Amino acid sequence: MSDVTAVEQLVNKYTFLKKEIRKVIVGQDQVVDEVLLSIFSGGHALLIGVPGLAKTLLVNTIAQALGLKFKRIQFTPDLMPSDILGSEILDNNREFKFIKGPIFSNIILADEINRTPPKTQAALLEAMQERAVTVAGQHYKLDLPYFVLATQNPIEQEGTYPLPEAQLDRFMFAVNLDYPSFSEEVEVVKTTTTGETKKVDSLFTAQEIIDFQKLIRKIPVADNVIEYAVTLVGKTRPKSQAAPEIIKNYVDWGAGPRASQNLILAAKAHAALHGKFSPDIEDVQRVATGILRHRLIKNYKAEAEGLSIEEIIHSLF
Repeated sequence: MSDVTAVEQLVNKYTFLKKEIRKVIVGQDQVVDEVLLSIFSGGHALLIGVPGLAKTLLVNTIAQALGLKFKRIQFTPDLMPSDILGSEILDNNREFKFIKGPIFSNIILADEINRTPPKTQAALLEAMQERAVTVAGQHYKLDLPYFVLATQNPIEQEGTYPLPEAQLDRFMFAVNLDYPSFSEEVEVVKTTTTGETKKVDSLFTAQEIIDFQKLIRKIPVADNVIEYAVTLVGKTRPKSQAAPEIIKNYVDWGAGPRASQNLILAAKAHAALHGKFSPDIEDVQRVATGILRHRLIKNYKAEAEGLSIEEIIHSLF
């Protein structure tokens, strides 16, 4: 199959995938798009929203529609790394046997990831970067495709541990979930207060998703688009000569090189999922907010003046 035909097939399946997800999820189109972009780019996503916005249902529905194994880990203050990775036990023959933890799945939902101490959060780092874990000196490969979709509650700060920058940087997208509109909330209430449950059909196999990820990486990108992405990320760094006044005045810390890589990968995926065979500057701009949102750290002046990260990012365009 040629790459052109493969892109056309991806667009076709993506359309059906969105329809399948909409059977269960009302609205949240931007959220679904960004989660799917991260999956087809081979990245991870952090979902930020108040309780009750169907974050868990969304991830579960996407896993079903993609035909992937799904595990949910509830992050709590007493969660230990072994509760995520697994541990060695003595079997009946007095030999050590490794019992795999819930991290051994295709899609991991790390629910309320900021409720557990950094030591346990760090258990995810190797899995997210290397797609492998090390337990008691033994190296275990994880099944591909592999994604971590984490949720974080922005309003309950008591009993939470902010994610370290190194961990945040591992997430390709940070996706903000907002309250539904009036009509969407009416639809949610109508569909969830009856005894009827909607069945979601699996449209992909694990191998198909891996093949589409490889296809997206092969998509060519013009030099001017790569230069635009790198320039955009460079502008977020307050000490850079290219940084505009808004960055110098309101940002303490900018984005690193991983942001540039993710911008191009996500722009490739955005182009492919919309039937284009090469991304342009508009594709980079469409994915930039979700990729830069968690990589810029505002200063106290921005907080005092009520300036949002999104406003700062949009000023860079």
